[in-house]
Amino acid sequence: MLIRTALFAGTAALLWRMWKSAVPQRSPAPAAFAQGEAQPENFVQVRNAGTDAMRSNPPEWDAVDDASDASFPASDPPAAGKIT
Repeated sequence: MLIRTALFAGTAALLWRMWKSAVPQRSPAPAAFAQGEAQPENFVQVRNAGTDAMRSNPPEWDAVDDASDASFPASDPPAAGKIT
């Protein structure tokens, strides 16, 4: 019985190691960043403004959204007036 348990554990460990080496390892990218936007050496991660810096494009994006995104992380939101 002990030999069967050891054989099973060894086979399971071997299969696990083979599976882990077959799966490509990628570094986790932050959720809000486009490919190549994140800089892992920075302690504070702030992405560039605009839809080009986002991982996925929003379905609707207007000038107010663009101004709001460009002003982040400022404390005041952009004015709600007409933006030209």
